[in-house]
Amino acid sequence: MSSAALGLRRPPVAIWLIGLVVLAVLAVASLFIGSQGVSPGTVVASITAFDVADPEQVAVRLLRVPRTFVGILAGAALGAAGSLIQAITRNPLAEPGLLGVNSGAAAVVATGILAFGEVSITGLLGLAFLGGAVAGVAVLLLGGAFRATADPVRLVLAGAAMSVAVGSFVIALLVSYPARFATFRNWDAGAVLPRPWELIGIAALLTLIGAVAALAISRSLDALALGTLGRAFGASVRRTWIVSGVAIVILCGTATALTGPIAFLGLVAPVLGRRLVGPSYAFLLPTAMILGADLLLVSDIIGRVVVGAGEVQAAIVMALIGGPVFVAVARRKRMVSL
Repeated sequence: MSSAALGLRRPPVAIWLIGLVVLAVLAVASLFIGSQGVSPGTVVASITAFDVADPEQVAVRLLRVPRTFVGILAGAALGAAGSLIQAITRNPLAEPGLLGVNSGAAAVVATGILAFGEVSITGLLGLAFLGGAVAGVAVLLLGGAFRATADPVRLVLAGAAMSVAVGSFVIALLVSYPARFATFRNWDAGAVLPRPWELIGIAALLTLIGAVAALAISRSLDALALGTLGRAFGASVRRTWIVSGVAIVILCGTATALTGPIAFLGLVAPVLGRRLVGPSYAFLLPTAMILGADLLLVSDIIGRVVVGAGEVQAAIVMALIGGPVFVAVARRKRMVSL
């Protein structure tokens, strides 16, 4: 398959380096900025000379540091997942919620809380990943992702049907048992929160696996974007859909388990990445991961300071950022079709 046919060129190393520098700056800012003021000296001491007797150092070391890693991992995972979903659906407005992963995770978390009462953070994240994975696989099966002739429209319809059906089930539980779901509401709001390091390590491994799987089929994704011409280059639709579906389930399930559902991030990161590096998925996937991490950290930092002593969930801030991008892309696509 010729590189010229797929529009490949030199890797955009400069753009990646700039994105990583921005990410490093945001990560440092995440340690220094919070809803409660902590002096810069205390922040530095919490890293270089940690004193467990100092409550401010404890807050930085045990809350802000893992919270920063959660934001980076979840943002990167959603950026990669959004790129893959837009590739297999050939829809620039597609995002991870389209495959029902968010609604599936919410349904299993809500059911677990109803069945077992109080659920630990570990249990909550495990239930979320299980629900997201089951819903994602179900949508892939219903959408014909494992058939020889895969249809993007059928996949989108299957995801929409899954989201509506499972979402109605969750609403019914919330209305019927309102007193049982305080924990669920905190998770369902979509917030970047500190998680145990063991879970962050597992999430990092899963994100790496999903990203490697996505990059392994990047050339096939480029070929499929060409339609019938891509098939002439030898791209396997079935294999590409299967690998993409598995990677999407891993990436979306991991991110949703860590932060709860965060809309628009999986849409905005690939859209911005495509403007920066072009349509080649070998370059777009890493770019979307970096931008996803940048965007989620920015949203989390803004949410910490926008209302004084309180906090606004990152999902709300991300919606304020992503909403206008969604409208702009939708209007541009409409004008092109006209």
